[in-house]
Amino acid sequence: MNRRDHITYRSHLRKVGSMKIGIIGAGNIGGNLARRLTALGHEVSIANSRGPQTLSALAEETGATAVDASEAARGARVVVVTVPLKAVPDLPAGLIDGAADGAAVIDTGNYYPQQRDGRIAEIEDGKPESRWTEEQIGHPVIKAFNGTYAQDILSNGLPKGSPGRQALPVAGDEAAAKQVVRDLIDELGFDTVDAGGLDESWRQQPGTPAYGHQGDEEAIRKALAEASPERTAEWRA
Repeated sequence: MNRRDHITYRSHLRKVGSMKIGIIGAGNIGGNLARRLTALGHEVSIANSRGPQTLSALAEETGATAVDASEAARGARVVVVTVPLKAVPDLPAGLIDGAADGAAVIDTGNYYPQQRDGRIAEIEDGKPESRWTEEQIGHPVIKAFNGTYAQDILSNGLPKGSPGRQALPVAGDEAAAKQVVRDLIDELGFDTVDAGGLDESWRQQPGTPAYGHQGDEEAIRKALAEASPERTAEWRA
């Protein structure tokens, strides 16, 4: 797709109905999701650990509303938690309590024990990363975007049915919430592959064939099937 086609496609997507979306974490993934989702016409609130005053430039660029982390989920139909795993226990208590009934909560997180997070014993013992995050925040989560390059969110979206359209794995236990997330990813310009329940989400964790994969649905299905639950040395503490 050339630049003109991308502009036409994104203009078309702006006509899709708006949702209120809260993003907690304003790193590469959170920032680029804010850019795309506001461009699609969604009402986005975004927060980080340093306070809304540090997000003024991103808010001005995108039209998102910078808020405290405790306010980001208020009234949101979708909440995106995109913070380092080591920071998850420090998120405000009751973080999701003010979200809309039945809100879908997306966890984009990855466990990087050597590189960033230190040792988390339960994950080292085999608990899927997103199951651990779900327990910390006290709300079911859908695992998505964790193996996606941040730049892909800005540049790789294509219309539905395009040959070679990039696909993202999506894992979670709640069918309705998972469908909301899959529909939102489709709106962003990507196919999705149902990666099973949250206990199967290890299939898209770091070190697996699906992690960082930019292939289409068939390629992602194959990568998920080839995953091993045993962590390689690089991804253990």
